[in-house]
Amino acid sequence: MKRTVLVVEDEKAIADVVEMYLDQGNFKTRLATTGAEARRQLDDPSIGLVLLDLGLPDDDGIDVLREIRSRGALPVIVVTARDGETDRVLGLELGADDYVTKPFSPRELVARVKAVLRREERTESPDDAPITAGSVRLDPASREVTVDGKALELTRKEFDLLAYLVARPGRVLNRAQLLEAVWGYPDDVDSRTVDVHIAQLRRKLGKACPVKTVRGVGYKADAG
Repeated sequence: MKRTVLVVEDEKAIADVVEMYLDQGNFKTRLATTGAEARRQLDDPSIGLVLLDLGLPDDDGIDVLREIRSRGALPVIVVTARDGETDRVLGLELGADDYVTKPFSPRELVARVKAVLRREERTESPDDAPITAGSVRLDPASREVTVDGKALELTRKEFDLLAYLVARPGRVLNRAQLLEAVWGYPDDVDSRTVDVHIAQLRRKLGKACPVKTVRGVGYKADAG
């Protein structure tokens, strides 16, 4: 069955190209050219993912993203001309599954849509045992993380990335490996997504963060 993607984009030329490539990728599409229209269409239960432009004529896409997250875990890929680190970090911190800057490759965008949806279809086994690394404890079954017993709020991808690293203590993983494992992307996709998520984990976990940088290679988690 075809999945439906809500394309929130006010530039017709871009929207037309994105819709064409999504159609070729076997997706249905719905189009919203304003924030207000996007909000109305969010009530449609058939929508499986949102491609969200931040530069909307009537609204800030960040506010639309906040509303999407307040409603649940609908996957969102932010597509925008804003390439500043602040916007990128804010979008990911609010729970965007990915962040793509214009101009972009339509084929790569469709690949990212497929990858995000593949990740969404995978469910954690309820038998997964909690993982610890120092004072950090992750429970894959409940998707809860605590530091010294205190609950901490992470986005889905932050949790997935941390859990993947902590489950492989001492193993050095490069960005391409992490992109493939956590996001489902091939190794030619922009690796800055990993770096931004690592930075967010360090900010939220502080000194308790078990993730270390291995210069020139990638990242590893200290053994528990």
